[in-house]
Amino acid sequence: MKLDGNNHSVFLLCYHLVLVTKYRRKVIDDNISNRLKEIFEKIQGNYNITLYEWLHEGRDHVRISFRAHPNSEISKFINAYKSASSRLIKKEYPGIEEKLWKKHFWSKSYCLFTTGEAPMEIINDYIGTQGEPLPQ
Repeated sequence: MKLDGNNHSVFLLCYHLVLVTKYRRKVIDDNISNRLKEIFEKIQGNYNITLYEWLHEGRDHVRISFRAHPNSEISKFINAYKSASSRLIKKEYPGIEEKLWKKHFWSKSYCLFTTGEAPMEIINDYIGTQGEPLPQ
């Protein structure tokens, strides 16, 4: 697995995020899911976040896997994303507000997991290559 890095460190910070619509209203179809993904990709760079995988399995939630840098402010990113995506979806799909609860798109809560520790082989590879330049 390729590690992320900057001038002074290497890291692999992976997260899994689940966002659910308010009261699990079933409003996310393929078109809306694709637009939600585009919005995510548009603002991710401002927070040193990179989309890894987007899953739209049900009409009431999305599951997002992403990578981040140690300086990423994850909670600020999530709040900014939820705010921007809610505003844009309601603007671009005006009929959706009738299906929402009091015009709220996302639930206030979210579920965020780290996706596990680095395997020992990655740690050993890092130790073994200490002092060598990072591959570009």
